[in-house]
This record gives sequence, C-alpha cells and structure tokens, in this order.
Amino acid sequence: MTSDIIARREKIFANMIDNSAAIFFAAPEVIRSNDTHYPYRQNSDFWYLTAFNEAESALLLVKNSASDHQTILFNRTKDPLAETWTGYRLGQDAALKQINVDKAYPFNDISELLPEIINGKDALYHASQLYTYADDIINRLMVTLRQGVRKNFYAPKAIIDWRPILHNMRLFKSPHEIEIMRQAGKITAQGHIRAMQQCKPGMYEYQLEGEILHEFIKYGARSASYNTIVGSGNNGCILHYENNNELLQSGDLVLIDAGCEYQSYAGDITRTFPINGKFSKEQKEIYDIVLCSQLKAIALFKPGITIKAVNEEVIKIMVEGLIKLNIMQGNIDELIEQKAYTQFYMHGLGHWLGIDVHDVGDYKTLGQERKLQEGMVITVEPGLYINKDANVPKQYCGIGIRIEDNLLITKHGNEVLTSDVPKLPHEIEILMAK
Repeated sequence: MTSDIIARREKIFANMIDNSAAIFFAAPEVIRSNDTHYPYRQNSDFWYLTAFNEAESALLLVKNSASDHQTILFNRTKDPLAETWTGYRLGQDAALKQINVDKAYPFNDISELLPEIINGKDALYHASQLYTYADDIINRLMVTLRQGVRKNFYAPKAIIDWRPILHNMRLFKSPHEIEIMRQAGKITAQGHIRAMQQCKPGMYEYQLEGEILHEFIKYGARSASYNTIVGSGNNGCILHYENNNELLQSGDLVLIDAGCEYQSYAGDITRTFPINGKFSKEQKEIYDIVLCSQLKAIALFKPGITIKAVNEEVIKIMVEGLIKLNIMQGNIDELIEQKAYTQFYMHGLGHWLGIDVHDVGDYKTLGQERKLQEGMVITVEPGLYINKDANVPKQYCGIGIRIEDNLLITKHGNEVLTSDVPKLPHEIEILMAK
C-alpha cells in the first residue's frame, strides 16, 4: 500500500503548477448524542493519500518546481491522558516514517505555520465547502496573507479545487486495490449466503440484517459500507428502505442490498429471494426478466462501452418482458421513447465503486458519456419494482426485485468480483433448502 500512496502523491504533484501547494483535510469526528460519537470514518480522499485514520489531521503537498517537492503532515500530538480515554495517537515522530512525510507538525499549530509555508505561492489547491473547520483554516490563512504585505506576505493568486484531479485518479484501481476489492466482494457474498441460509418466515428483517453483519465482522470487515437494506414484501419496492423492522411473511420475497467495508473499500451486492425458499410462478417470471437483463449487461460491459449504452439494452429486455406479462401494453419502441418503464425501473444501471460505495468520478467527459476503461470498477444492478398499488395484473403487485454484482473492467471484458453468491433461481432454492 505504501508504494501506491507515494505514486498517488506523485500524480498529484504532476498535476500541480510550479510554486503551488495542495492541502487535504481529515474528516472531523461527529457527535452521535450528547458526549458520544459515531464510529470514526476517515475522509476517503484523505485516506487515499495517507492511509491514516486520525481526525484533526491535514496533508500538505508543496511543489516548488518539477523536481522540488515537500510532503507535510499536521496531526495530533501524543497525549498520555487523552490516549487513556480515547486511544492511541501516532504523534509527529512516528508519522515521518509511517505516513511517509518529510515533516510532521502538531495540528494545533496549523494556523500559525501555514502562512509561512504558503506565502508567495501562485496557487493553493483546496476543496472548499467540504468541511466548515477546513474552510475556516483556509479563510484565516488568506486573510493573514492578504493583510500581511508589510511582513512580505503574499496570498496565492488562485484557489483551485483538487477534486477533479484526485477523483479521476480514484476511478482507476491499482493491482493492490483490486485485490482488496476482490476480498470485499467475497466477504459481502458470504453475508448474503448466510442470510439465505438463515432466512425463514416469522423472522424480522433486522434479524437478517444481524446475520449479514455477523458474517462481515467474522471475516474482518468491521462495518458495512452503507446502511443495510432488508426489504420484505412491498418494502422491496422502496429503493433505499432502511427501517428493517417488518415481519418476514411466507410467500413474500425479501430484497437484501448489503455490502461490507473491508480495508476501507466497499462491496455492494443485492440479492432477492423467497422467504419460504421457493419462488412462486409470478415471482419467478419477474425475477427472470431482471436476471436476463443483468446477464446481458455483464456480457456487454468491456472497455470502450458506456454504462448508458448497456442500460439501453437492459431497458429493451425489461420492456419486452413486461409486455409479455401484460404489465405494460403498447409498442415497445414507443414505450421506451415515452420512458413508460420508469414506473417500474426508475434508477440507473450501476455506479462507480471503490473507497466510497457510490464512488467518485465523472460519468461524462466533455459532455459525452464516459467510456469504460481497464481498471474501473462498477456495479450492475437492474431491478423491477411493482408496487402493491400499481395498476397491473394483481398477481404481480408487491414484487420488488433487484440483482446487483460488482464488476472490474479488464483488458478484454470484465471480472465479476461477487460471483460467490448464487443468483440463478434454482441455485437459490437449493441453497435455502439445505
């Protein structure tokens, strides 16, 4: 990982102008209630450049010229009393080697030291409106430099957002990142397999959630990469359902969208299966449309194609299937042109995946849909959601189905990182029967 981080910093330096500096701030701690905090989760961009998981930190990259770079960390000081209460701190001395920086200073001194370091620079790269505390530090810095002409202080002529540079970098995964994401996919798959094995009528949705989280932690993923969705019956038609408090009823489906966070990288899988272990005729008919759509998408994804182009093929399969079941009526081309399908399929086909579950990076470049390239990781997640109140044949009401996998785009096609968990109906039924 160290070589990856050094290479990332070098790419940032290469994109900076001479006589400039770039600053990256850690995520602040967040109060949960009164004097308790949510579990700390580092800012993804800061982690990408440091693999350092402490709050009250900032990374400063200083580029004097093409061959003259300096890397500086601001972080918390060692404090035996504070560490007794809240845990170990790295401190400045250990940071030099562990974080691979040239200098390390106490974070409490950042406002005092930044003016001297940034003075006279032509540009400062900073992501504004990300954290209030970070903007306050930069605003004070600029005021100090602008009002300090008598001290030979000169403020940067420009403040430039570094996010377009860094977020484009994060789109392309290194071999080490890919290996971590393979493992995240495997652990996530184990959580879904356990849910299928443990599911039975009379359980609550949150009990299935507990089975999934148990499996994640068992295999070294201390947290989920997003709030777990366990939607049974009509709850499966709610895209971001998170209550997870309903009783599982025999004869219903349950849609589970869950992913682990392993070494700061996300897994993201959705599976839909029958609570009693056996698909009904109507459930399988809808399921087969979604499955056929997903398999077609996986076959199409490769370098040079766009997510939008693949989604257009998926929509054709879905509309054709819904017409055959009399859920939609009319000419297929007209229905697609009118976007009539959006009452049943209202989201995109997939998204970038990485340190964030909805990872960073533009989906368009110069106004055009972005073509996939080797090293990108995406999700593929078609779904059909027929609400209980939909004006369709009654036997299909209340059926919500999504099937989601994670794909690495390879030189000639793709690799499914989440293939361990079954999705063919008969495979699901066999697993649940055991």
